[in-house]
Amino acid sequence: MKSETKAHIAVLCTNLFFAVNFSLVKYVSPALIKPYAINILRVGVSLILFWLLWTMGDIKPHIKRKHWPRFFLCGLTGIAINQMFFIKGLTYTSAIHASLLILLTPILITVFAFTVLKEKVTIIKALGLALGIGGAVLLILSKEQSASATNYVLGDLLIVINAISYTVYFIIVKPLMKEYPPLHVVRWVFTFGFIMILPFGWNEFFATHWDKLEWSHVASLFFIVVPGTFLAYFFNIYGIQHLGAGVTGSYIYTQPVFAALIAIFFFHEHLTPAKLLAGIMIFLGVFLVSFKRGSLNKSLGVIEE
Repeated sequence: MKSETKAHIAVLCTNLFFAVNFSLVKYVSPALIKPYAINILRVGVSLILFWLLWTMGDIKPHIKRKHWPRFFLCGLTGIAINQMFFIKGLTYTSAIHASLLILLTPILITVFAFTVLKEKVTIIKALGLALGIGGAVLLILSKEQSASATNYVLGDLLIVINAISYTVYFIIVKPLMKEYPPLHVVRWVFTFGFIMILPFGWNEFFATHWDKLEWSHVASLFFIVVPGTFLAYFFNIYGIQHLGAGVTGSYIYTQPVFAALIAIFFFHEHLTPAKLLAGIMIFLGVFLVSFKRGSLNKSLGVIEE
């Protein structure tokens, strides 16, 4: 099998793993395991695995002193804020809501291109922004009853903050990806991120009654941590190396589809008309803002968490 074909399969698996996470996190949290305890487990185990993987390589680049602050900011935006707000928000809202709102990342990148880099605002992109943001607002304000969602508005807003943080991460990590091997970057980003989330999740982690978890809960945690975090990030790196950031990032659009199907068929969530309309608006908005992207979007690509 060609390396390019393997890369496509790996990136598709990445987004499938992330999609499964939406439902599995809700299965175990917050009833059995508090959100920040999951963060400690998820980031901590993945960090250990990334360091072990790194020891198997031959290249040991040193980090330049001027890049340490950027690594710190990447750990803050790409792991600490991103992971904590994502897991916490997911416990309040539904898997379908969260997976659709994740698509705000490419839309937010376009907003940054317009406001900060002063890229030209075309009618098509302006329409895309209006549709995408409008779909997100419709999703957040839609009122429905669900056993899996206790506070849609709060949960959705936390997911939006997560998307904003991840957008900032994409922008500031790009120079590091050019300077160092991707695995080296991810390893240190996870290191700084874990240090930052440790104070928030320490008490929740040790307050968890791990001995009372059933086999299905343990299996869910294993998937969230290993395939859903470590392998997903590792496969993403593999995809970037063989396909480039743009192609790898385009697979993000499969994530809400996988997540919705899993949530509907296995966890009995409902695809209401409001969700469907909001989803169509967000997908169409992302398509329009991605159409003939400007320099920022071409250089960054869109790669999910």
